[in-house]
Amino acid sequence: MTSPANAADPAPAPGPPRVAVRGEARLEVEPETARLGVTVGARGGDRRAALTDLTRRNNAVLDLLKSYGEAVEKIETGAFAISPELRSGRGERVRAYHGKVYVQATVVDFTALGELTTRLADLELTSVSGPWWALRPGSPVHREARQQAVRQAVERAREYAEAVGSELAGLVDIADLGADAQPEYGAVAGGYGGMRGSAPAGAGAPPPALDLEPRRQTVYARINARFTITPPAL
Repeated sequence: MTSPANAADPAPAPGPPRVAVRGEARLEVEPETARLGVTVGARGGDRRAALTDLTRRNNAVLDLLKSYGEAVEKIETGAFAISPELRSGRGERVRAYHGKVYVQATVVDFTALGELTTRLADLELTSVSGPWWALRPGSPVHREARQQAVRQAVERAREYAEAVGSELAGLVDIADLGADAQPEYGAVAGGYGGMRGSAPAGAGAPPPALDLEPRRQTVYARINARFTITPPAL
């Protein structure tokens, strides 16, 4: 009688052969939104004067943005600051007060973007940066890229299987490596930032509209997939 200590453990039965592949997709599409950053400034001899001017100019920016209706999807006020400018020399004597408000606007109608940008830049003590082009987070483009990556993985696995006389038998798993677009609000190469206007609002004819060409967005998807295949005919 053979003792259990000397009994050889049966070797595990080999599983079906497998093939592991990567699927990738790269799509270039038109952007869906454009973001503008607007900085409104004011300077006054006392705090109240600076605040009054800042409020007036901030309201002018908001009124202009709202006048474009549904072309401007979102208006958000970001940072606000007012700070004293001290005179040089002894003591802490205030020379003037400086105020700033930052406003961010998301534009979805690009036909109005050039005109809106130049009109904002033409406002008093107002600087404009952007546009930063982007896709919406839930854009169907991301879904299409992921599906294309999976289809490519299936096709690649089938080609490998056929090379050894096999066929795909089943799916083991799919590992999503992410479907990543370029960073949201990716800046246009060369930029349009730093545009400043010094003419009072409404003075003279409006400036000519900038011709802003949307920057195409690149969406990537990458997945790993493993499949079982029929026994190869080697």
